[in-house]
Amino acid sequence: MTSPTTPESPSYRPEAEVVDLCSELIRFDTTNYGNGKSNGERGAAEYVAAKLDEVGIESTIYESEPGRATLVAHWEGEDQSADPLLVHGHLDVVPADPKDWKVDPFAGEIFDGCVWGRGAVDMKDFDAMVLSVVRARQRAGVKPRRPVRLVFTADEEAGGLYGAQWLINNHPETVADCTEGIGEVGGFSITVQDDLRLYLIETAEKGMNWMRLKARGTAGHGSMINDDNAVTELARAVTRIGDHEWPLRLTPTVREFLKTLEDLLGTELDPEDRSGVLSKLGTFSRMFGATIRNTANPTMLNAGYKVNVIPGDAEAHIDGRFLPGYEDEFFATIDELLGDKVQRETVIEDIALETEFSGGLVEAMKSCLAAEDPQSRTAPLLMSGGTDAKSWSRLGIRCFGFVPLQLPPDLDFMGMFHGIDERVPTASLEFGSRVLDRFLTEA
Repeated sequence: MTSPTTPESPSYRPEAEVVDLCSELIRFDTTNYGNGKSNGERGAAEYVAAKLDEVGIESTIYESEPGRATLVAHWEGEDQSADPLLVHGHLDVVPADPKDWKVDPFAGEIFDGCVWGRGAVDMKDFDAMVLSVVRARQRAGVKPRRPVRLVFTADEEAGGLYGAQWLINNHPETVADCTEGIGEVGGFSITVQDDLRLYLIETAEKGMNWMRLKARGTAGHGSMINDDNAVTELARAVTRIGDHEWPLRLTPTVREFLKTLEDLLGTELDPEDRSGVLSKLGTFSRMFGATIRNTANPTMLNAGYKVNVIPGDAEAHIDGRFLPGYEDEFFATIDELLGDKVQRETVIEDIALETEFSGGLVEAMKSCLAAEDPQSRTAPLLMSGGTDAKSWSRLGIRCFGFVPLQLPPDLDFMGMFHGIDERVPTASLEFGSRVLDRFLTEA
């Protein structure tokens, strides 16, 4: 028997719970410190499982290590013969120091029209959207068009070794039949001019290599002349890497993004002139600079144990990110900059990704955004960071970043990621839930 409540009914509100769900998810402190150290995602995963169970969707929680929990649920679609769609979000968050925040970062407070807290945009906002839409549809008896695999992962913030990577290595059957997927980071709007908003859908990600640099020298007394000082050699290499100006490289994704923007603004753009027309992109212009070149940023230094002792060893860490198609150039440059006396070793590495901004899934995204925001335009996004999409792609899943959010033009959205006072507007959460609801009918 079909429920009288349908998506067209005034009583059907896919956004009804999203604000409360987001607030409640933030209250789970799922801090991921990296190197396997974490507060754990188990509590948040059990919360998600309970919310799904309330509306008749069973789920399974997998633990890679005690507390490091990833949840998988199968949601039936109208067309069970269709390829399943992967809808994924992560439950872990990066650390937050309460003394730097206006509010407790794990209180999930709601004020000034926003939900505040660590994970508000990265990415418990999308977790909440998914739950709100799924629960509304289940209560109304409205299935998605195609089967959906709901996956809420652990450890995304440290490369997914205990989350998505572990799942595909140990339980690939849970998602292996999916051909397409959506998750973070795209789908958000930037205001180009007046009320014209450009929604950026992620189709590409930079690859990453987090590396450890090691220099060895001759240990000795700090008062002596030492021509084989490990600290000096390491400092020179780190400075060369940190000061290096990487050349401009435009991938197909960035070229299409620029072409769309040029059409909207009616002018040609110089991708390196971020003080000109590109400054109209607001805070996104900061991220854009990292999408047109490889990057390598020194982030950690470690050497010595006493001021009057020259150590025999010194170490540094580099966060390296390379564009799709430019991995070989990246490593050749790094090795040249290191010189002969400093060696590198990989700590964590992952691939770069790029897919075309075309196909039925992309058209569904465009259509659903336009239905909720008639002033919307869309363009592909190359993300300077990385997501669990890297893991899913190893199974042949074509992934997109699609967390639809209509944002106020003055909100420093990119600054919310891993920043202090992270928050997401409640109206944006509700907008995203409505778009996602439409998307599950059309996708």
